Amino acid sequence: MKKVLLINGSKVFATSGGKLSATLQNVAKEELQKLGKTVIETKIEDGYDIAEEVSKIMAADAIVWQMPAWWMGEPWIVKKYIDEVFLSSNGQFLTGDGRHRNDPKHGYGTGGLLVDKKYMFSVTWNAPLEAFTEKDEFFEGLGVDRVYYPLHKAMQFIGMKALPTFMCNDVIKNPQIDEYVENYKKHIQQVFA
Repeated sequence: MKKVLLINGSKVFATSGGKLSATLQNVAKEELQKLGKTVIETKIEDGYDIAEEVSKIMAADAIVWQMPAWWMGEPWIVKKYIDEVFLSSNGQFLTGDGRHRNDPKHGYGTGGLLVDKKYMFSVTWNAPLEAFTEKDEFFEGLGVDRVYYPLHKAMQFIGMKALPTFMCNDVIKNPQIDEYVENYKKHIQQVFA
């Protein structure tokens, strides 16, 4: 993975200023550059050219999605970005849904063309880690990746493979910024070295 696209999906809204996502995006950029990676970036909220984003994705070996959790998933601007950019790829991301006319009941989700690309989610939550890991807590012990199952499937639909997710917890009620930064540096080193 020589070229990495960092996509910041944070949005200034209500009490969210997007500062933690910006901090983590900068940490990822610095750590990846230390590893000799070429880094390209998009901050969705700043606006984007759809054709340019298609080109960025095509040029990247990996995409890191940096975003806060809003209502149990990605902010709406991330979904809008995916809808606009993925649908405008003009056959560069996928050939169709993967099914064939002679067997239309099987093969759905196998038409993705980006099979040599990987993606990673870096997400921030006010929920404590235990909300994801303990069976009697809100997410019933299913873990963060089950919460993002539809988003994982969107990435896999175009052929990409998942890298380990990074998550910061308790970001509003008990923020530990220095710890998040150090943990993210280690995560980037482990995943991309």
